[in-house]
Amino acid sequence: MYERNTFWQQHQSWTDDLPLCQMCGVGSAPNCVYGPDGKGTQSHPNEDGHLRFRGEDGCFLYGVFNGYDGSRVASYVSQFLTAELLLGQLNSTHTDDDVRRLLTQAFSGVEKSFFKTIDDALAVKADLSNYLPTHNEGTGYQQLSPHSQKVQERLKELEQEVSGGATAVVALILNSRLYIANVGSNRALLCKSSSDGQNQVQQIGRPHNTENEDELQRLAALGVDPARVKQAGQIAGQPSTRTIGDYRVKLNYTDIDLLSGAKSQPIIAEPEIHRNQLDGVTGFLLLMSEGLISALESARGPEQANQEMVAMVAAELAQQSDLEAAAQAVVERVKRVHHDAHASGRQRAARCARHEDMTLLVRTLDYPPSDGLLTPTQGGRIYPVSVPYSNSQSTSKTSVTLSLVMPSQGSLTNGTNTASTVEEGTPTPGQSPTATLQSTNTQTQSSSSSSGDGSLFRQRGSQAAQPDETGRVPPYVDFSQFYRLWGSDHADTQSTLGPQ
Repeated sequence: MYERNTFWQQHQSWTDDLPLCQMCGVGSAPNCVYGPDGKGTQSHPNEDGHLRFRGEDGCFLYGVFNGYDGSRVASYVSQFLTAELLLGQLNSTHTDDDVRRLLTQAFSGVEKSFFKTIDDALAVKADLSNYLPTHNEGTGYQQLSPHSQKVQERLKELEQEVSGGATAVVALILNSRLYIANVGSNRALLCKSSSDGQNQVQQIGRPHNTENEDELQRLAALGVDPARVKQAGQIAGQPSTRTIGDYRVKLNYTDIDLLSGAKSQPIIAEPEIHRNQLDGVTGFLLLMSEGLISALESARGPEQANQEMVAMVAAELAQQSDLEAAAQAVVERVKRVHHDAHASGRQRAARCARHEDMTLLVRTLDYPPSDGLLTPTQGGRIYPVSVPYSNSQSTSKTSVTLSLVMPSQGSLTNGTNTASTVEEGTPTPGQSPTATLQSTNTQTQSSSSSSGDGSLFRQRGSQAAQPDETGRVPPYVDFSQFYRLWGSDHADTQSTLGPQ
């Protein structure tokens, strides 16, 4: 065990020497449970993890990891996955097939090495577990002998040491090629503006959970009853059908009722990999933990979660040049939206009684930095629009017409006009251009595009209206009709009404 721990520490020192990527920012927040008084408390230590390194030969590696039953696996994966990919394994000569193979091998290798670090503890746990049932079956803790109580306490310690797993979404950029490798229910969004002014929000991949029909078919081929799995909604307490670690469903799956009929290991660590080309792309990439996605969807519904997240990120990038601050501000916004939904007492309040750990990684793609001129009191606001969205395999398209409120008299450059809810407010009269937003759902991605002048993503400072020769500023609202109607009913006081 000592040699293995030393080996892990050596890997940690290797990754510590890798330079961090300066083109991304990470925001996070711990889990929260709301009490009867509305105050939130953290129910367990933060279990999320992330990585963001710049390698050699035009290679960048990013990842967001959602741990459960402890942070051990998420922390382990963030260290070892980096060592598996950025220590000379990748270079610009590798083909797509090479990269896919290396990514798959990296996920498999990380899980195998993790299980090696806990196999001694698993062996001790198995011996102690065999001892207790033989001598103390059905006996309460207080009735156990002092020795048996110590054995049981040791078993709890060992369980904490070996339990837990993690889901992962990893982004690899190699010479303008983007590879997204996903295991579990984290999410990747690619937001880009095309040359013809169309702006697209693309969800890359779908969650590996008990609602994913492809995953249910995979389990069925192994001898697992997909109907029972779908009805249960969880497997050993987790909704994910692909995870890293978690010895209970990897090494002891035959002891789990839902999985007992499987011919081979049903819960796997093999990633689903998608490739995108980034040549000429202007926009940003978002990697989000399941906790962040679930919090927003619980508060607002899944139909517009992707568009809402993109709009929040775009608004913060327009106001702040510091990517770390922008990412953290978005997480804080989601926290506020979730809390407000809980406090409202409305339909979604019951769904927002708690949220898990939240992590957001924002990586810009040739995205001009903010000039910092836009303040909260300047410019326009982005208003809500409901965009059809589903995790199903439907390929139907639905269009809705929406109004986008543009910043007043401000210059807008290099942006997009994806609409979603960021703040509530009153539209500025005469400045509500209309766009059409389409939502397309396929087996591997959900995308939304909106047409317009490509401007909401990058907002700049607005210019105040200039006073005329009398020193007055032109009115924003024309009250002449009000004055005319009022005057007809109050002729005796008409002379006292109207602009002075």
